[in-house]
Amino acid sequence: MGDHSNKPPATHGSTQSGPIDAFLDKARSVSASQLRGRLIFALDATMSRQPTWDMAQSIQGEMFRATAAQGGLDVQLVYFRGFGECRASRFVSGGEGLGALMARISCRGGRTQIGKVLRHALDESRAGRVGALVYVGDAMEEPIESLAAAAGELGLLGVKAFMFQEGHDPTTQHAFREVARLTGGAYAAFDAAAPRRLADLLAAAAAYAVGGRLELERRASEGGAAARLLLSQIG
Repeated sequence: MGDHSNKPPATHGSTQSGPIDAFLDKARSVSASQLRGRLIFALDATMSRQPTWDMAQSIQGEMFRATAAQGGLDVQLVYFRGFGECRASRFVSGGEGLGALMARISCRGGRTQIGKVLRHALDESRAGRVGALVYVGDAMEEPIESLAAAAGELGLLGVKAFMFQEGHDPTTQHAFREVARLTGGAYAAFDAAAPRRLADLLAAAAAYAVGGRLELERRASEGGAAARLLLSQIG
């Protein structure tokens, strides 16, 4: 038999220290980008939307500024236009990047494709955490039942939809409110002549995507009207 006298005695926890250390090392190595909020920013890019598209492009930086102190935000642009065209960008981490993406897109005639937007949000949320879906539009030309089914699935995954309507078309308002309700999100209307309201709504929704309900509550306590409005509705 060989001499084992020079080998150190085994300790009680020695078999676990390796896996534990590896886990801790992995936890420490999580990059800042993995801790950032992720938001899907979806817009109707049909022909009637060009003025509002331009407005949204000019104020979308509010979302990034509103969340900078919380760790930051990654935003994916989703839009539809024309005959069945619905596209999604990569996630971008700054207003300049999103603004550049939007600047390359022009509005075209076509019908709404909100159902595709909701199903895309479902796919993204199954692949990785999505803090919120923000949708901006002025019309709804699809069966409400199909939108409700997709919205219900989003709600089950914990993804709230913030539905922002330009104008006051009653059919659109009903559909947007229902999507917001089924996801536990919120609805608001705005006027293209008052871009500050949409800017405040985008900032509040982005803050929720990063900091959740507590961040909305903080903003509401500081007098944020948009934060109070969203907070009064979210489930």
